Amino acid sequence: MNDKEKNSMNFKLSFKEKLSYAGGDVACNIVFGLTTTLLTLFYTDYIGVSAAAIGVVMLISRIFDGFSDIIMGVITEKVKSKHGKARAWVLWMAVPFAIAGVLLFVIPPGASEMFKIVYIFITYNLVTTVAYTALNLPYSALASLLTRDQNERAVTNVIRMALSPLGRILVTALTLPLVSLFGDDQKAWIITTSIFSIIALVLLLICFFNTKERVNITAAKEVKVSAKEGIKALIKNKYWFMCLALWGMLSVHSTVMGIDLAYYCKYILNNQNLTGIIYAAENVVMILGIIILPALLPKFGKRNLALGGCLIVVAASLLLPLNPLDYRFIVLISGIRGLGEAPLMGVIFSLIADSVEYGQYKTHIRQEGMIFSAASLGSKVGAGISSAAVTGVLGMMGYISTTAGNAVQPDSAVSAISAIYIYAPVIIWAVAAIILVFYKLDKRYPEIMKELTIREDRGEL
Repeated sequence: MNDKEKNSMNFKLSFKEKLSYAGGDVACNIVFGLTTTLLTLFYTDYIGVSAAAIGVVMLISRIFDGFSDIIMGVITEKVKSKHGKARAWVLWMAVPFAIAGVLLFVIPPGASEMFKIVYIFITYNLVTTVAYTALNLPYSALASLLTRDQNERAVTNVIRMALSPLGRILVTALTLPLVSLFGDDQKAWIITTSIFSIIALVLLLICFFNTKERVNITAAKEVKVSAKEGIKALIKNKYWFMCLALWGMLSVHSTVMGIDLAYYCKYILNNQNLTGIIYAAENVVMILGIIILPALLPKFGKRNLALGGCLIVVAASLLLPLNPLDYRFIVLISGIRGLGEAPLMGVIFSLIADSVEYGQYKTHIRQEGMIFSAASLGSKVGAGISSAAVTGVLGMMGYISTTAGNAVQPDSAVSAISAIYIYAPVIIWAVAAIILVFYKLDKRYPEIMKELTIREDRGEL
């Protein structure tokens, strides 16, 4: 182990670097947040495409997206540049990501239903399967390349996840009011998303110019690992599997609630502008919860805090049926949910980063790009299945898609919207809690890092 490698073991990041890194995820969530929240409402109520068709498109797209994650993981491990193996992609993909986000909404309004569906399929995959994958997965891996200090990495990811929801809050809270301000039509959506995309582009450039890759292990350079060997090593990493599932649960929750909330406010609370208020209540409290995590992590550990948070979400969700039509009560419950979501949301990428070290310990193969990319498979597949499930259920329950103003929805569709919003979080967070019961890496991490230090001093992995 050379001096640079030893330095990366305990390197302390500046607050500027941590903040700049976090801004990258705000940017990702500005554009990606639209695809998991209000995009479905745009397709059904402004373009007139059926909910069932959108569900099929999103499901197929997410399957493609999941495979693209594995491919991107291999590419990240193989491609090197003067900017590093992960950080470079933030620069390369910033402009394509911003442009692709706007293209989602530039659908020819007079086109046939089939043409619209094909256009949606192409642009949706351009954003999620191509641009977002090539940007966000190397960006996520970058966290494990800034430093190997577990506490510094945890704090960096906590700041990231504290700011990350700001992107989704921005688009969820401001999109519909801005759309109304600009004319409440398709052109208004294009103007609004163009503004958001420019903000995302600026944040990505700030992230690139203010971060630096420091983890560069000599022994890892000398070990040539084929894609087949990398996948075999991945399969032996049980904590990667757990992280994949946990990230999947977070994505399922974000997708289901993001899609259904707009419909819940529009057709049950009879005021779609409440969408931003309720969404913000949940996410602002979640941000505050994430902010205080660094003070709690040394005492309770990542796993214990995340497990306790899951139980809070389940308990709060079970209270919602007491008064499901009072938006003030819903805001309160959403805030409690946000508090419970904070620990897992705050530590998920630290858990994945820790699984990189465990994978090296277990298999003598280090693969930051592959682990982060493959872990996101759970996120992509979870989002695809859940978005298809929500839109599919609405379609089966008779949801009416139209561009001719507010439609009178059948009771079956309204009941489905209500049931999804109230009971889906109970199931999602109960599954996450069960997974966390079996997570034991927090306790083993110090001994694993001690062993890795000895190995690397010998020039081994």
